Amino acid sequence: MKTVVQNENVSLRLCQDLAEIAETVAEEWIQLLRTRKPSPLPPCIALSGGRTAQPLYEAVVRKTQNQKEFWREVHFFFADERWVPFDHPDSNYRIAQQYLFDPLEIPTWNRHGLYIGPDRDYACAVGQADLVRLAPASVRGQPMLDLLLLGMGEDGHIASIFPDTPRSVAESQKVYVPVDAPKPPPERISLTLPVMQEAREAWVLIVGEGKEEALRRSLDPVPATLLGELIQRRQALRLPTRLWLTYDLAAKAGLLPETEASSPKEKEIHE
Repeated sequence: MKTVVQNENVSLRLCQDLAEIAETVAEEWIQLLRTRKPSPLPPCIALSGGRTAQPLYEAVVRKTQNQKEFWREVHFFFADERWVPFDHPDSNYRIAQQYLFDPLEIPTWNRHGLYIGPDRDYACAVGQADLVRLAPASVRGQPMLDLLLLGMGEDGHIASIFPDTPRSVAESQKVYVPVDAPKPPPERISLTLPVMQEAREAWVLIVGEGKEEALRRSLDPVPATLLGELIQRRQALRLPTRLWLTYDLAAKAGLLPETEASSPKEKEIHE
């Protein structure tokens, strides 16, 4: 892995492939919890779905499967969720339960799934109450996650806040809001931008085809994506944002000099 510092609050972690991303994120996640300052409040982490979730969870389990007590006090929330039952193939909770919660024997009361109650408004209210109860509040009155894990879509969307999400929804002072997504399944729940900006650490795992333009635009001086907006908001608060991606994606986005466009392993092969 190679780190490229954009500025004092934004860094890129360049890896060969998804497997290396999963391994390095897992290592840093565990280290983050090990070095957390003592607090009467438990660690609070918000998970995301997408193609990075399963390999990341599997890496975490491999590294701590003999230290399950390490996770007993950690509370898990979700950056967003599809409004489907917990056992549905599209559920972010299902992936976390199968590959992280159950293998590490995470207590049921530490798993804050969002498909609960009669409707999304009820679920949002319960999710908000739980996070506000367990996490410290920022000076702006928002709960502060220890770690926010995100992905990024081809259009630069984060969690389930999309480019066409009304600003009144994206910038709501609520913790969770119901969102109607432009892609299936359309009914979703998402953290709002004011909550995402307050996380002590925000890590964005970016993999997949067709994301180079959104990535480049997210890092422009005047960003033109929701990820870029979040980075800018966090920079203003001097909060760190780390982006994990492959050398190939960084090269396609024009973020590397031509001489660095290949991964170290590829360079060894060519030499």
